[in-house]
Amino acid sequence: MYGCQGFSLLQTTLPDFANFTMKNMPFNLGEDCPVFDNLFEFCQIYAGGTLDAARRLNHKSCDIAINWAGGLHHAKKCEASGFCYINDLVLGILELLKYHARVLYIDIDVHHGDGVEEAFYFTDRVMTVSFHKYGDLFFPGTGDIKDIGEREGKYYAINIPLKDGIDDTSFTRLFKTIIAKVVETYLPGAIVLQCGADSLARDRLGCFNLSIEGHAECVKFVKKFNIPLLVTGGGGYTKENVARCWAVETGVLLDTELPNEIPNNDYIEYFAPDYTLKVANLNMDNLNSKTYLSSIKVQVMESLRSIQHAPGVQMQEVPPDFYIPDFDEDELDPDERVDQHTQDKQIHRDDEYYEGDNDNDHDDGTH
Repeated sequence: MYGCQGFSLLQTTLPDFANFTMKNMPFNLGEDCPVFDNLFEFCQIYAGGTLDAARRLNHKSCDIAINWAGGLHHAKKCEASGFCYINDLVLGILELLKYHARVLYIDIDVHHGDGVEEAFYFTDRVMTVSFHKYGDLFFPGTGDIKDIGEREGKYYAINIPLKDGIDDTSFTRLFKTIIAKVVETYLPGAIVLQCGADSLARDRLGCFNLSIEGHAECVKFVKKFNIPLLVTGGGGYTKENVARCWAVETGVLLDTELPNEIPNNDYIEYFAPDYTLKVANLNMDNLNSKTYLSSIKVQVMESLRSIQHAPGVQMQEVPPDFYIPDFDEDELDPDERVDQHTQDKQIHRDDEYYEGDNDNDHDDGTH
């Protein structure tokens, strides 16, 4: 997805690559965050999607909101990183915090969710839980089990560092044990689940051995808590398997089992030669021994015992919401995009006066 576009843009000669790096370093765009046409619009679309998803959950327009284009978890406040330009997850969580005292963030991308963890490292209002490959200089190099947060956020950052080849059985057993205890202890008002598909077997950059069914089992487990849920995409560099994975997980979230045979469509040749939805894992060694995984579980449980049960916060005045349109978006033609000029007309400034239900003029003369 976004990473694949990054790869194609990096197929340059060495002088061109060096020139790119020199030009973009002042803008905190490193070598793994190339500039491409319509970059800002791309960021607007995926970040806006996550913000809108959070807004709909806040207003109880839905129980589950999905933005497969989002999940760019490496971006930082002052720099782009790892094909991630704007951290839509952080923006979405901040929006959810307007209505929820505690938000749980879960990340099953093969890479550590460093940007999200860093943003909330000093607060207990967000608990971050990341399952990821760690060691061997694997990007981004963070996410040690000893990284647990600081100050008010101490013990509210949970990292599960894993080794190559982890399979469905090991991963899902550890995932369910830890997440069940986290939800029981933390009692989040909303959950954000980042479903990076680069943790699947056969990913071009990943090194795990999860099948699509194993990956989707994590989504199914989180859904069962019946807590407002925001689901995003993330990494994934074998694009046909990314599409397969998120199609299956959309079905899981909608309680719909999809047939294994992929119907004919414009992209059917990407799924040759078998044209099926499910992809098996590989015959590779699981370097995560039972002893190693047990030690991780013990350390995480010890951290959870150290935190205040369902920490309370003093909710301050809720910042203003986004403007909610007074028309039913579901009745619009999904194939017709609203042009920017029309969208701008729907935005109302606080210092404007106009007739209507939201008129700032009052009968008593106050404004």
